[in-house]
Amino acid sequence: MNLKPSPLGRRDFLRTTGTLAAAGAVLGVPQFLSSRVLGAPGVKGANERIVVGHIGVGGMGGGHLQYMYAEQNRGNVSIAAVCDVDSQRLAKALDTAGKDAKAYKDYRHVLERKDIDAVVIATPDHWHAVQTVHAAECGKHVYVEKPACCTIEEGKAMVAAGQKNRVAIQVGSQGRSQPEAHKAHAYIANGMLGKIHKVTCWHYESPADSQPVPDGNPPPELDWDLWLGPLPWRPYNPRYCHGTFRWLMESGGGQIRDRGAHVMSNALYFMNADHTGPVSIEAKGTVPTKGLWDSAVTMEVTYEFKNPDWTLIWAQPGRKIPYFDDDKRKREGIRDGYGAVYQGDKDSLIVWVGDGQVYTEPKALNFKVPAGGVEVYRSPGHHEDWFQGIRTGKKTIMNIQAGAATAFLTVLGNLSLLLGRKLEWDPVKQEIVGDAQAHRLMSRPQRYPYCL
Repeated sequence: MNLKPSPLGRRDFLRTTGTLAAAGAVLGVPQFLSSRVLGAPGVKGANERIVVGHIGVGGMGGGHLQYMYAEQNRGNVSIAAVCDVDSQRLAKALDTAGKDAKAYKDYRHVLERKDIDAVVIATPDHWHAVQTVHAAECGKHVYVEKPACCTIEEGKAMVAAGQKNRVAIQVGSQGRSQPEAHKAHAYIANGMLGKIHKVTCWHYESPADSQPVPDGNPPPELDWDLWLGPLPWRPYNPRYCHGTFRWLMESGGGQIRDRGAHVMSNALYFMNADHTGPVSIEAKGTVPTKGLWDSAVTMEVTYEFKNPDWTLIWAQPGRKIPYFDDDKRKREGIRDGYGAVYQGDKDSLIVWVGDGQVYTEPKALNFKVPAGGVEVYRSPGHHEDWFQGIRTGKKTIMNIQAGAATAFLTVLGNLSLLLGRKLEWDPVKQEIVGDAQAHRLMSRPQRYPYCL
């Protein structure tokens, strides 16, 4: 059955900290598009404001909301809804969003609003796939935070939903849209490194929970059942959230899924490998022995690609390569604790960081594409690229196919580590082959009604 939308006005919301009751049945997802959408399904008219709802408004979600508020003041978007399972975060978001926004605790109420064209999803990782699929089925364009998904099954469902409903989906691996990423991409695409045979990523370790705390009652502002969503129910523990969800395999997956979704996204993009994948994955590492956090502290994963043949390595920590210009690093606050080295038969290139900051070497920064050379796409900005996808129907720079391909690298790396063996992968079928146990782990049960 469908939920009846229950917007909370500004005064009503600030008077209450109670939660909306979770639906007793799965959302009957309507197949509609906003009446404001013109032309082909999923494509907006070029001069219309995009009406946006925000699902998850803490952390990165708060940053997205501030960006959209600025775009609202420029006349490009209208913020119609903010949604979060934490009433304190929701109250803060309502103050930021502007007088016309309504507040919700259940994302399904946002999706049922026919006036909303697009949603920004910045919830914990375990919610990304379900909310993206439901949003696409409701005809909403989607900006979803990285990593795209927690399982192979989820990623495939996201791709299928985006294609079927012809909506623009942008995954929040924003490194591809950074100016120096464009420079590095052009340098590589024009053969300045020769044939690239290895890309080696480095990143610092994931944390361990050295001081576990007992389970307890969730804080009054948090709807714990809605926070868990697709995950099996379990008692609340402060080590689960908010931001610490990243250090659990079930809801995060460690640094490889967090920043790996940035660094390896750029690697696939520069190597023109979004459409393919590795043929084998082999991981080793160490996992915590106490506390709730169970993602790898140290880790090294080797991915072998074929046709063309090259190797991708995720090394945690690996060999840190400090940014060579200390003055620039200090002046601009460059976080040089992670990045990647692209090694070819003619030369190599370092690309530091990989998310909201990307830096590369002067030889790439100073490179000019020669006459007849390869011109690579230059993003106007990650949100702006998404807006173009909404308005014109063009494929976004970090579309859901690319987002799923990157997320699959992180999922497969963790599975290889947990199983303690090398995995074989069919990049065409996108399936683990020759290992029945590992194949079963490409999916996992989801708790009703928060399921695909």
